Amino acid sequence: MVLSWKANLPEDLQAKIDKVDKMIAPRLAEIDEQVLHNQQRVLELFRKHRVGEEDLVPSTGYGYDDIGRDKLEAIYADYFKTDDALVRSQFSSATHAIAVGLFSMLRPGDTLYYLTGTPYDTIQEVIGLAGNKPGNMKEWGINFKATELLENGEVNFEQAKKDLQDPKIKVIAIQRSLGYAVRASFTMEKIKQMLKFIKEVRPDVNIFVDNCYGEFSECEEPTFYGADLIAGSLFKNAGAGIVKGGAFLVGRKDLIEGAGSRLNVPGAGKGEGATWGYLRDMYQGFFMAAHTTGQAIKGMIFTAALCEEMGMNVAPKWNDPRTDIVQTVTFGKPDPMVKFCGAIQHYSPLNSFVDPIPYHQDGYEDDVVMASGSFTEGSTIELSSDGPLRPPYRLYIQGGLSYEHVKIAISHAVEETFYKK
Repeated sequence: MVLSWKANLPEDLQAKIDKVDKMIAPRLAEIDEQVLHNQQRVLELFRKHRVGEEDLVPSTGYGYDDIGRDKLEAIYADYFKTDDALVRSQFSSATHAIAVGLFSMLRPGDTLYYLTGTPYDTIQEVIGLAGNKPGNMKEWGINFKATELLENGEVNFEQAKKDLQDPKIKVIAIQRSLGYAVRASFTMEKIKQMLKFIKEVRPDVNIFVDNCYGEFSECEEPTFYGADLIAGSLFKNAGAGIVKGGAFLVGRKDLIEGAGSRLNVPGAGKGEGATWGYLRDMYQGFFMAAHTTGQAIKGMIFTAALCEEMGMNVAPKWNDPRTDIVQTVTFGKPDPMVKFCGAIQHYSPLNSFVDPIPYHQDGYEDDVVMASGSFTEGSTIELSSDGPLRPPYRLYIQGGLSYEHVKIAISHAVEETFYKK
């Protein structure tokens, strides 16, 4: 006898879940095939680079001659089809890696240009558009320009062509995922068009891609088509929920060398950086990344389908192309947004007994409500949700170490928000 996990849910909700399951089954099968493709690539790289037990032994102190770290970075470079990589626990976050990458390519008087509109809150603080914190780009005399997106969320290529005539622009940045914007994340198909456009209009500049939430969500990456440097987090997709912290940069050899000098010091560069007890997690996380990212994407497809079945506005829709692990649900007002977020917290493995309360978080202009009962603080490959308390009151749901957890949590979140008084 098989017991149903849905037994205690309202019958109407059970029927909706059954309907959704049948509807999304072919799409989930497509994700399984994508995972197999990416997993095979990773496995072949582990075999090619002859990863052995000795590569999991960490270094201490300066971190000189860390063969495990160097081999891991070679595997990252191979996977992303780049010259070199910087995969380090010393990065406190992907924002840190992004800042290191950008600062290493820019000098006072240069201009950083964003093709995809003004970036999200934490990067705005790095640039100096918000917060006015010490050490930002503005304080260092680095300028900023952006071409805002069209009303439909697409790149304004016509205006961008004009804006890019500024000879002071030295780095052009693309933000793959949506951040807290009201737009779709950019698929690889669209990023390919952006890269082609930039190389035609400004072949002399470096192209940087904020790739957060995007790794392994498709079969291709921006570096396959000419991005010079990209950044990602180790406690998002690439770490599979196993890595406890850190981030990475992959790209052209001279740019990685510059980033290594910026992260550490000129001279030592990327040759320093002890791995302490992290190497085993980093290797295992990268090996599991394709599978775990696939689990999260399948969970977000279910989330989109069920929430839309409940009459909510969702993006992307369950059958839309996916390029990251983020799902948005728009509530239109704050109360149901906070309630739904709270329900996700209540069905998390850690801190299920607490209620999320909107609060001010460093790096963000508005109060933020956040549910994250995760094993690693801030890990968004684990199921979490967050969003700023501002119109249109949009909740950003992401991650999930297992499809089963996402399915259970979202079903109960729908129950608590729409079926309970």
